[in-house]
Amino acid sequence: MIKVVAHAALNAAERGFVAALADSGFRAGETLQLDWRDAAGDRGRLAAMAQALAASGPRLIHAVSTPAAQAVVKASGGDIPIVFSAVTNPVAARIVPADRGPGQPTRRGITGVSDPLPTDLQLRTYASIVPTARTWGVLYNPMEVNSVEHVRDLRSTAQALRLNLVEAHVDKASEVAAAATSLASRVQAIFLASDNTTVAALPDLVSACRTHKTPLFAGDVDSVHEGAVLAYGLDYFLVGYAAGRKAGLVLKGLNAGDIPWGPMERFSLVVNPAAAAQQGIELPAYLLARADHVVKA
Repeated sequence: MIKVVAHAALNAAERGFVAALADSGFRAGETLQLDWRDAAGDRGRLAAMAQALAASGPRLIHAVSTPAAQAVVKASGGDIPIVFSAVTNPVAARIVPADRGPGQPTRRGITGVSDPLPTDLQLRTYASIVPTARTWGVLYNPMEVNSVEHVRDLRSTAQALRLNLVEAHVDKASEVAAAATSLASRVQAIFLASDNTTVAALPDLVSACRTHKTPLFAGDVDSVHEGAVLAYGLDYFLVGYAAGRKAGLVLKGLNAGDIPWGPMERFSLVVNPAAAAQQGIELPAYLLARADHVVKA
């Protein structure tokens, strides 16, 4: 298994993947040996890890995140079955062929589970909670295809809602603290994109939002446990679990390219009242009543 960086969502996807393998009869340390690789956000290191992993001749590679899947596809040359998870748009990232859409087999020895977010519904919901916030911010790495896709959709909805969207860029996690401090001082709310670079340094972003009383709304539910106010989004354990089920089929003899890939479409509402108070807002009672999970302080 290989991922671009460790953070709550990707870690959850890994746990879900392993759980699904176990439920499929493949238990780590018993009937299966797992080799874990984490590039710690370094793209050069990621490419080298992907090459080394492919050279080791595994029965299957689980690529967690868009950058990891791109690196593995390039390194494997199509000779090793690949199952991806947490990839926002596999077609745009050239991980699957352009003519093989969701619900179709790729015919290329790869399958997996994508994680497109309901960005329009998310921003409309979040904006209704803080109606006086007319200037929103988003922090992301423009080198991540998944982030570019997400922010493009965010721009469209912000324009439709007549919200001002301020974008800030980072190239690596070490830049997040300074960029977050600057952004939080200039906007009234922040949308946490599906950006691995930013999420890897989520504590720095949360700290800036607390200091400036700027509420942070997330695209994934795992980030709410780490200090975001709320999210109507994906549970990445379930994303990984769905991918693990596909991997189980591959290990039982099916060709990965014959197993349709597709999106995870089950969303949850998770709220964190304590984080909301620390960031200057109070969540309405109706929202707490509707939440699938309320994070306790």
